[in-house]
Amino acid sequence: MSVAPLAIPAVPAWCRFVGADGGARLGAVDPAAARFVDLGPLDVVTLLAAGALRAADLAARIARAPTIAAPARFLPPLPRGGKILCLAKNYVAHAKEFGAEAPPEPIFFAKLPDTLTAHGDDVVIPHWLETRVDHEAELGLVLGFHDPHGKGAKRLESAPSLVAGYTLLNDVTARRLQGQDRDQKYPWLRSKSFDTSCPVGPFVVPADAVDASDLRITMRVNGAVRQDARTSAMVFGVAPALLAMARVTTLRPGDLIAMGTPEGVGPVVPGDVMEVEIERLGVLRNRVAKEPAP
Repeated sequence: MSVAPLAIPAVPAWCRFVGADGGARLGAVDPAAARFVDLGPLDVVTLLAAGALRAADLAARIARAPTIAAPARFLPPLPRGGKILCLAKNYVAHAKEFGAEAPPEPIFFAKLPDTLTAHGDDVVIPHWLETRVDHEAELGLVLGFHDPHGKGAKRLESAPSLVAGYTLLNDVTARRLQGQDRDQKYPWLRSKSFDTSCPVGPFVVPADAVDASDLRITMRVNGAVRQDARTSAMVFGVAPALLAMARVTTLRPGDLIAMGTPEGVGPVVPGDVMEVEIERLGVLRNRVAKEPAP
């Protein structure tokens, strides 16, 4: 993919990147100073479970960290291993474009960990998949909260306090395959979980630094706008979504939540460049590629 300018969030944010030694590093950006810093080879999930990486904590870490050049290669903000839970039909107009209505309560599904891929990396369509593949721009929630005993959160009193930060996400979907599975009353696993089908990042903005309830979210393919909406149009916000999920599964630091996509989803083909942009959070950019036949 050709190199495009890196879009910086409006406020300090953190990321993961590949260091000079090839290892994973935690980094951050201070947009006011146009400064990138290296926070070290830190375990981001451990930090999230300590309640770290909120605005004040991140600012303190940035202040004492060495300045570096902008990362040449990003990693997904979260390592593989946590849950990826995704809301379905969470925008009325998106539900209607597929002949459905918005659900009366939050409904969600999961993507597998190997779907995660980073900003700048390719989304690779499997060699055997010859039918339609769609983009889906979404607001992502990174969960992080004080959890010293590793119990997670199950009986929730204050769901928004579980969110450590906001990021960008593209729920790439094998649309025709999804329809075929739905017709056969099969689960959506194949259509939602082929490897690299969940680009996320590159930055995570602390949840206490940005109000994400009314942000513009867009998807561009090869520069042309495909999706354009505001997060205020979501049917279910953060609190009811997390409450519904916590009734089923324990939520843990390092889990990733996709808040659903607005109307305008459409097909992409190898060679296309997808760009998710969310106001104040930056831009997530990925090229579509095709896996060579074995």
